Amino acid sequence: MQSKAETIDRYINELPDERKEPMLMLHETILASLPNGFEPQMNYGMIGYVVPHHIYPSGYHCNPQLPLPFMGIASQKNAISFYHMGLYADNHLLDWFKNEYPKHCKTKLDMGKSCIRFKKPEHIPYNLLAELVKKMSVNKWIEVYENGIKK
Repeated sequence: MQSKAETIDRYINELPDERKEPMLMLHETILASLPNGFEPQMNYGMIGYVVPHHIYPSGYHCNPQLPLPFMGIASQKNAISFYHMGLYADNHLLDWFKNEYPKHCKTKLDMGKSCIRFKKPEHIPYNLLAELVKKMSVNKWIEVYENGIKK
């Protein structure tokens, strides 16, 4: 479910009322924890946090015209989704997150390769996600990306 909104504010304003506040809180949590160099922008029809071309001119290998994606958040049909490519690419980070999750949430972790789904907004562990966001710098992400993902 991709939005056609061109700005983050518009994306949030177009959400159903029950999703606006948790998505705004999630976005603000990420911004407060985001390491220097990453930039928020609409990306793939969701709110994205990317390495801009002025830092990584090669862009994303799947489409070099796009900046290198790192994280994203989206309001999907049945959940609020938090995407973190570092979890997909760095097993140590993934292990840390899986170990920490039960300390912050009573619900079972609902996760794909890089996507964590929260079916109920009140179950979003903002503090844990803030810790996760801080754990990878732009330079570390570029290194992980180039060594493990980029073909």
